[in-house]
Parts: sequence; C-alpha cells; structure tokens
Amino acid sequence: MKANVKTNLPEDYRPNDDEPFMNPRQLEYFRRKLLSWREELLRESKETLEHLREESRHEADIADRASLETDRSIELRTRDRERKLIAKIDEALVRIENGSYGYCIETSEPISLSRLEARPIATLGLEAQERHERMEKTYRDD
Repeated sequence: MKANVKTNLPEDYRPNDDEPFMNPRQLEYFRRKLLSWREELLRESKETLEHLREESRHEADIADRASLETDRSIELRTRDRERKLIAKIDEALVRIENGSYGYCIETSEPISLSRLEARPIATLGLEAQERHERMEKTYRDD
C-alpha cells in the first residue's frame, strides 16, 4: 500500500489499536510527526551554525579558549548525532511511502503503536529489539 494520498487528520488524532494497523490516517499521523521532528532538528542545526559563526575566535585567555573549544566540540557532536537521526527519519519517510512503515524489518510483524509513538523511527519490534540489544551486549562484553 502506498501512502501517496495525504489524509486530513483532526488535530487531536492519535492512532489506536481499534483501527486497522497502518491505515492512511495512521500513516499520515506518523508522516507529520516525522516531518515535524526533522524540521526541528534542521532548525536547531542552523541555529548552531549561526551561533558558531558569531562567537569570537579571539579569546585572549587560554582557559576561556579551552572552554569555548570544549563547548563547540560538544555542540558539534550533538549535531552529528542529529544528522544521523535525520537520515533515520528520512528512511522512515521512505518506508511510509513504500508501505513498509510500522513493520519489523526482521519479523515483518507490526511494531506496536506505543513503540512507534515513542520512537517513530523504530525498525524493530520490541522482541527483536531486545534480542538485538542482548546480542550487542554479548559481543561487547567479549
């Protein structure tokens, strides 16, 4: 099922388990949620760039310079994580368009609406995610 047709949603709409899973209203709800999140991240990124440009590069005190560099480093790391998050949001938007959004990429089972509400970029159902994390922990502990 393709989600090319945009659906009108009431402002207070929230997906629920009483309706068919990933129906056009749910898809539109999550599409809007993802687009809004993406816009917010891009706006914050733009503000960071403007802030970094405005800061003085000529701090006289070495401690002030070190503090400024540390702050910049933290801010840039945060923006890098957000850049990766934007890529995941874009992938989720593609899944909405191709009809695979909301389904676990390992099991093809539906991902719970509560999980998608909390993490709209989720690609794994809860059980698959837990299994993935256990495997990750096992290999990390070696």
